[in-house]
Amino acid sequence: MACEQCTDSIFRQKIGRCQRCMVQLTVLSILTWPIWWRFFVDQPKTVESIALLFFAISFTGLLCLHLLVWCYRRLYQK
Repeated sequence: MACEQCTDSIFRQKIGRCQRCMVQLTVLSILTWPIWWRFFVDQPKTVESIALLFFAISFTGLLCLHLLVWCYRRLYQK
């Protein structure tokens, strides 16, 4: 990346710009939430349920961060 703000770290270079990451996170979020809801909502204290819930929250949170930064860059940096 050639901009001055993105020379710090790889995280700043990719967040909000990497379309492949956003697509992957969308697919993973769409897959993990229904699986957790279908198989583990009744037993939320099992290891499998906690692990899948952790992954679902992580995927969704990182996707939200990507989208927020993308919107910010679209609105304020052009």
